[in-house]
Amino acid sequence: MVEVEVVPFYLADESDVAADVYAFGYRVSIRNRGDAPVRLLARHWVITDANGHIEEVRGRGVVGETPRIEAGGVYEYDSWTRLTTPWGSMRGSYQMVGADGERFDADIPEFRLIAPRSLH
Repeated sequence: MVEVEVVPFYLADESDVAADVYAFGYRVSIRNRGDAPVRLLARHWVITDANGHIEEVRGRGVVGETPRIEAGGVYEYDSWTRLTTPWGSMRGSYQMVGADGERFDADIPEFRLIAPRSLH
């Protein structure tokens, strides 16, 4: 079983509130709770802004890698995204392959992106 945890944070230096550009970073931890290694092959993100606009992002690997995660191991990486609203959310999945060659999806639970002082 693969467990995904995400911790988001606001990137003030990369944001331009006057131009409706809000940048958010996030640290992802992918933990292999199984008893055999797995490899992350691809990602699928669903990014939703405060206006309900949805953007889907698909691609090979993460941050240029297709990491192998040993049994009991953790792989972590940082990435970022931009919104045109001060809050929104992200969710998605990783396509994984087990040591036996079987492919499966690991869900990325939804998390909120919220700029400071944007919600009362």
